[in-house]
Amino acid sequence: MFKRQIELVLSQRALKIPVIAVLGPRQSGKTTLVKAVFTKHKYVSLENYDEREIALQDPRGFLAKCDNGYGMILDEIQHAPKLLSYIQTLVDEQPRPGYIVITGSQNILVNQAITQSLAGRVTILTLMPLSITEFKLNQILPASLEELTVKGGYPRIYAHNLDYHNWYLDYVESYVERDVRQIGEIINLNAFKRFIRLCAGRTGQLLNIAALAVDCGIDQRTAKHWLSILEASYIIFLLQPHHKNFNKRLIKTPKLYFYDTGLACALLDIETASQLDTHYLRGGLVKCLIITEILKHYYNIGDRPNHVYFWRNQSGNEMNCVLEKHGQLIPIEIKAGQTLGSDSCKGLDYWNKLTESVEPNGYLIYGGIEDMQLSKCTIVTWRNIDKIFV
Repeated sequence: MFKRQIELVLSQRALKIPVIAVLGPRQSGKTTLVKAVFTKHKYVSLENYDEREIALQDPRGFLAKCDNGYGMILDEIQHAPKLLSYIQTLVDEQPRPGYIVITGSQNILVNQAITQSLAGRVTILTLMPLSITEFKLNQILPASLEELTVKGGYPRIYAHNLDYHNWYLDYVESYVERDVRQIGEIINLNAFKRFIRLCAGRTGQLLNIAALAVDCGIDQRTAKHWLSILEASYIIFLLQPHHKNFNKRLIKTPKLYFYDTGLACALLDIETASQLDTHYLRGGLVKCLIITEILKHYYNIGDRPNHVYFWRNQSGNEMNCVLEKHGQLIPIEIKAGQTLGSDSCKGLDYWNKLTESVEPNGYLIYGGIEDMQLSKCTIVTWRNIDKIFV
C-alpha cells in the first residue's frame, strides 16, 4: 500500500464520528486505504451480487451479520443506498465512533443519499488518485512533468508497473459498462464514449455545451445530462470563474477539466511524454494536472475545494487559478515549459495592477527545476507545488 496523506485525517475523525464515508473515483485506492486503517472491521463488498441481494432484501439482517463488535466496511455503497436509512437507526441506537465505514464511487448520488440519511452522523472524505506530494512520499515521482501528465495518478499503474495507456482504455470501457448504466439511462453507449473523447479534447477550455452537442450529434439537453454523469463519477469537474468584477466584464462560463490527466491523454491517443511534448493540448493538460493537484491538497486535508477558481475577462486577460483564503485572493499562473521568459509573469503583472496589490502574493508554477523568489511573485517548480500551501 502506498502512503496516503488523507490517512491521518481519516484516523482522527474515526475517533469522534460514527460513520466515515470515503468517496472518490474507482481505482483511487479507497478499499486499500480503509482496509489498512480499519484492520479489525468486517469487510463486505456490495459489488458482490450475493451480498448486495441480502442487503437489499433484508437490510436489518445484513447489518446484524456484519456486526462483529469492532466495526464494518461497506464497500461501494451506491449499490445498496437504502442501507443508509438502516445505518442511521443503528448508529442512533448504538453511537460508536468510527464503527461504520462506507465507500462510494458516485459523487452526486452517494453524497445526496448520505447527507439526507446520515446528517450529523457522518463525515465525508474524498480520495483522489495519487498527488505529487504522495508520489514524493512514496519515492515514485516520474522524472518529468510530461511523463506524470501522461501516466496520471492511479495507484494500480505504479504498484504493478502496468501499461498505463491500455489500462486507461480498459478503465473507460468498464466505467461505461458499470457506472454509466447505473447512473443514467443511456441507450447509445458508443455516442457516450465519443462524448467523453470530445470532452478530453476540450480539457482546460471554456465549456461550450452547444458545440459539444453538435460535434457529438446529440441535443444540448442530452449533453448537459452526460456532463452531469461524468461529474458524478469523478471523471471531469467544472472549474468555476471567480465572481469578483474589478470593474471589468467577466467570463462567467466554467472551464472543463479531467480529474486525471492520464485518462484524458489516453482518450486523446497520447501514449508517451514525447507525444505530449508536441501536442496542441500540452498546455491545457499541464494546467489540468496542476489545478487538479490543488484540488487534491484540499481533499487530502479533509477539506473541500470550494474556494478554487479561475479568472478571465472578455478582453482575454486571464489567471489560470485563483485561491480564496480568509478573504484574500491568491493568483496562480501555470506554464508548461521549463524555461521562463521576460513575459512569463505578464498575467500576474496585470492581476497585481488590476487588484492594486501592495504586496504581490501570487505564484508562477512551471515545468522547470528551480524555485525562485521575485519581487512580483514566487516561482515554484511543479515538483514543489506543495510550497504554495505553506
